[in-house]
Amino acid sequence: MGTRRVNFRLPDELVEKADVAAEVSHADRTEIVKEALREYLAEVEDDDRFREAVVDLYLDDEIGFDVLKSFVGRQDAESVRASKSLLDDGAELAVDLAALDDEA
Repeated sequence: MGTRRVNFRLPDELVEKADVAAEVSHADRTEIVKEALREYLAEVEDDDRFREAVVDLYLDDEIGFDVLKSFVGRQDAESVRASKSLLDDGAELAVDLAALDDEA
């Protein structure tokens, strides 16, 4: 997995605490922030409402399959992809049937 540089603002208090934690644990600030983010994501990934919201983002084409898979796992992501395909095909069929009805 690659890395990407990101820039964001943090309150001074959090930066100071991260710096102290880095010094105590002999790590750098980046490692402290990465570990905190990993722990947060691990916690929310177990929340059913969060997982449902991620699925909704995928169904709305706001995130891709790989992102979905990273949150819900490969098997569940494949099931969601199959369901989305059926929903998309059903919507397309409904449009086609409506067009035929309009022609009649």
